[in-house]
Amino acid sequence: MSTTLTGAPVSPGRAAGPAATMPPPVPEPRTTRLEGEGVEAAVTQLTAAARAVRDELTDRAGRATGTAADLLAVTAAMAADPALVADGERRIRTDHLTPERAIWDAARGLIKQFEKLGPPLAERARDVRDVRDRIVAELIGVRPPGVPQLDHPFVLVGDDLAPADTATLDPEVVLGVVTSGGGPTSHTAILARALGIPAVVAVRGAEAISDGDTVLLDGAAGVVVLDPDPDTVAAAQQHEAERRAFDGTGRTADGTRVELLANVADPAGAQAALEASAEGVGLFRTEFCFLGRSTEPGVSEQVAAYRQVLSAFPRRKVVVRTLDAGADKPLPFVTADGEPNPALGVRGLRTASSRPGVLERQLQAIAAAAEAENAEVWVMAPMVATAGEAADFVALCEQHGLRHAGVMVEVPAAALRAADVFAHAAFGSVGTNDLIQYTMAADRMLGELAALSTPWQPAVLELIRATCEGAARHDRPVGVCGEAAADATLAPVLVGLGVRSLSMTPRALADVAAVLQRVTDEECVELARLALAEDDPMEARNAVRDAIRPVLVDLGL
Repeated sequence: MSTTLTGAPVSPGRAAGPAATMPPPVPEPRTTRLEGEGVEAAVTQLTAAARAVRDELTDRAGRATGTAADLLAVTAAMAADPALVADGERRIRTDHLTPERAIWDAARGLIKQFEKLGPPLAERARDVRDVRDRIVAELIGVRPPGVPQLDHPFVLVGDDLAPADTATLDPEVVLGVVTSGGGPTSHTAILARALGIPAVVAVRGAEAISDGDTVLLDGAAGVVVLDPDPDTVAAAQQHEAERRAFDGTGRTADGTRVELLANVADPAGAQAALEASAEGVGLFRTEFCFLGRSTEPGVSEQVAAYRQVLSAFPRRKVVVRTLDAGADKPLPFVTADGEPNPALGVRGLRTASSRPGVLERQLQAIAAAAEAENAEVWVMAPMVATAGEAADFVALCEQHGLRHAGVMVEVPAAALRAADVFAHAAFGSVGTNDLIQYTMAADRMLGELAALSTPWQPAVLELIRATCEGAARHDRPVGVCGEAAADATLAPVLVGLGVRSLSMTPRALADVAAVLQRVTDEECVELARLALAEDDPMEARNAVRDAIRPVLVDLGL
């Protein structure tokens, strides 16, 4: 008899197959004392193990692309952190601990530091645990944490996945992901969407799933079925085998244009966007030029990197986001150490107040790359909170010849005072991941807060509507480039709120386009009204799904 579990829907699609659970955690080492010459030998062992883990993670980062590469670079940097290893070496020499016990205790102190900082830097605590476990596994000769290596496709089940694991999942082998932890905007969720792997997180009861159990999951509905009937499994497998295509023009059933763009994090991501027929790029993340470095890249180096993306989209829009450093992306040449709450600290555009040269040089590079290519380049700043910040950024862009300057709307203040912000900004793009986090005061990594961390929250939808209404007073366009744009059920609601462009992982384009082509602009407005009429996010989502159920059923969504 089948059993149905529910969780947070984070990556659309259906998948069915045998479950494969993540391996048990690396055991905590016993406290054992060393004597005599064994101390220096232990120091050498620890140094060698840390180097091996760092090299392996760096190699993974080099083979990954986009967001996966960014996250792996951060984890590799954690493994190479001299403070972590140095603390372990100190404990060996001072306390005569074994290398595995020393690094375990050193990591414990760092984990506590990160957890005290709160989101999003608290997310780094998971990276520290991952690196710790890999070093300990290297030292004691056991299999490190990671995805099972099996000779058949499977549904991956675990508490949550470390970025180093999620970033290298093979969609041909991993049919779907089910976790008991995490939230809708956790790294697991973001990377699963980018890879096109159906996923449901924060699933209560997932820990009861065993290796070999037949599992069916629906990443759009947030449902996991244990021991489903064979016909249901066959239908899910058939649906996933039939990939839809996007014709390259986003529109509603009555012809209202909705630009369907791609989020791109590096040149390889640009190629994926082209193959998916994206109309352009709605979010070009420029952090790939900066992450994993101790010094700022030069202007000429940035120009060469940006041109690789711009050259792929001649005469098409490419929205370039300036460096979003700070919070979970600290950079030594931009951000300061020791902020008590980095999520609410100096990040995004705010870093220009203390390091104005970094932004100036980046705008110089963007302008030079735009001049050398034929793309329609728009530029936007992250973490804009006030009209004054918007005005200053637009003026700075104009000084560099960048005439189409806009802002990210991630801070509730910017949404509430959108009319003032858009008196200066030429356009806006709603970053739903941070907007949700700041609106709901909910750490996106916590499974317990998954119900709060969803774009279906009425308060979040109200802020998106307020943004669109404020922008409309100045005839400014508003798009969405956060993870919410990839939700095919939510897409018509966003359009009904006034959004006119959606930027997402390339793999989501076809499904979003297919839903929009089945509803009129007037129906989108009614769907937005239905969602806002509810005071519970799941009720809002259910009301919209019920209203367009024939469309979703016909499309297999």
